[in-house]
Amino acid sequence: MNLARLHWPEHIVAGDVVKVRLLVQHAMDTGYLQDLFGKMVPRNVIHLLTCKLGTREVLRVEPSSGIAANPLFEFFVRATETAEMHVEWVDDRGRRGEYKQTMAVLPAPPR
Repeated sequence: MNLARLHWPEHIVAGDVVKVRLLVQHAMDTGYLQDLFGKMVPRNVIHLLTCKLGTREVLRVEPSSGIAANPLFEFFVRATETAEMHVEWVDDRGRRGEYKQTMAVLPAPPR
């Protein structure tokens, strides 16, 4: 099925605001293109993508056909503790994808 990649800084301390980059490999076919034989390629775009950090939803996107293939999303989260980032998406054909990666967060230094 589809693949995804998550990237964030290697060193994260509790309380840091972290930039997260998410790349989803998906053709994002608009329905306006033809294949080599002149047949229209049916529309198939991701229509819902969600990211949860632990139990908190930190991103919800409802993209349209205006987004390029292999969309890249960047967003910020406040890291408070080590937790799993869980990404889920569904496309027009009903195919679902998911990806999980643990964000390791170091405890804040004592004040």
